[in-house]
Amino acid sequence: MRDLLNRLGLDTSRPLSGVYADGWIEAPGGASIDSINPSTGELLGQVIEGSVQDYEACVAACQSAQQRWQALPAPARGEIMRRCGEALRESKTDLGALVTLEMGKIRAEGEGEVQEMIDIADFAVGLSRQLYGLSMHSERPGHRMYEQWHPLGTIGVISAFNFPVAVWSWNAFIAAVCGDTTVWKPSPITPLCALAVQNIVNRVMEPAGFAGVFSTCVGPPESVGETMLADRRLPLISATGSVRMGKRVGEVVGARLGRSLLELGGNNGLTVLDDADLKLALTGVLFGAVGTAGQRCTSTRRVMLQKGIAAPFTERLVSAYGQVRIGDPLAAGTLMGPLIHQGSVDAMFSAVATVRDAGAEILCGGERASVAGCEGGFFVQPTIARVPSDFPLLQEETFAPLLYLVEVDDIEHAIALNNGVPQGLSSAVFTGAVKSAERFLSSFGSDCGIANVNIGTSGAEIGGAFGGEKDTGGGREAGSDSWKAYMRRQTCTINYSDELPLAQGIQFG
Repeated sequence: MRDLLNRLGLDTSRPLSGVYADGWIEAPGGASIDSINPSTGELLGQVIEGSVQDYEACVAACQSAQQRWQALPAPARGEIMRRCGEALRESKTDLGALVTLEMGKIRAEGEGEVQEMIDIADFAVGLSRQLYGLSMHSERPGHRMYEQWHPLGTIGVISAFNFPVAVWSWNAFIAAVCGDTTVWKPSPITPLCALAVQNIVNRVMEPAGFAGVFSTCVGPPESVGETMLADRRLPLISATGSVRMGKRVGEVVGARLGRSLLELGGNNGLTVLDDADLKLALTGVLFGAVGTAGQRCTSTRRVMLQKGIAAPFTERLVSAYGQVRIGDPLAAGTLMGPLIHQGSVDAMFSAVATVRDAGAEILCGGERASVAGCEGGFFVQPTIARVPSDFPLLQEETFAPLLYLVEVDDIEHAIALNNGVPQGLSSAVFTGAVKSAERFLSSFGSDCGIANVNIGTSGAEIGGAFGGEKDTGGGREAGSDSWKAYMRRQTCTINYSDELPLAQGIQFG
């Protein structure tokens, strides 16, 4: 482990600085926090958090770099992002392993998260030549109208533990080609991942003379986080986390008329109809519910089963759950690692107890899992509960591998249940009927930001805009035209005539 950390520039023989402005701040003013391996409970390293003063240094560095960075032509900014992608390619195995060590997702998912960063860097390169505006025909003779896009400035990114590196890149790389600089407040649960990412991009940004474009400040929400939200120098705050946290972000940022880009809770539903390919659906449900130990915002929480296939599909799903290999996420063959900490374990078993107390049926799981050699880890058994359609916990998201099964009559019943929760991130239907698929995707179908047919709820390609509706926050990140969130739109009108006609035919004077 020590060799891995050293290759990523992390000398954990001493407490590490959690603050990078245009260089690492040697003695940040905050407290020391521990990075814990959730598979063993062992200490990986210690990080010194930043104070409000250290945060100020980060913003000052970004602001200092902002004018020079936005003056660089967008394709030149894209070339620098290409080099960042190459640096990540060189470190993919090591950074992926660190994600596994510190967050607990299996090695394939850890490396997959780094691949997302590489993919978004590639996307940003192409995007740097496609920051298109529109031209419009003016109603006034001798006039030309068009719109153009300008950088917002320095933006703030607040990320969560479950995707400790990829979500930052979704924001930072796209914002960078748009001409913005970024202050990052990563999760204090996974600080080493953030420091390693900063080290990797420093290999590119520092020699290029743009050390202040990306800055990092590990810090507590009560001081650094609140200061960040209220900071009028940050026109946009992109935040990933709980609905409760998102409401606070929206409240504080909205009070200063800033912009919020929110990616919050999921509580995602998946429907399996009678005409579905059950083998395909089984795979989709299994990865959606068990992958990352149910700690994805797109994890499958609710499965609506049409009555004709409910019994045989449930039997196959319970059997598949019994074959899920739980263990050290670095070990070959492991399919599910640990939860992130004891608090997540407690939250899951509180929900399981509520299910049992209500008389609903636990079909499998519901207990701690014992893993040899990982006695201090936060391992649980993936759990399936069969509940009625009006079960109260269906309205809530338990961030753990706890899956609810509900029987439905038809596609209309399934859509009603899918939409009948406060959250609206991801959704899916498995069906062989075009009519059912199109009904699910229609404006009267799924109300989620993501709607899939014959694939699960979990996982998304970076080419599409990622985000959801209702309590999920309404933000969009990554692909499509999500780049517009990081820029300001300007409508321009040029008069090349010798007259000054007014719009709408108004005569004045």
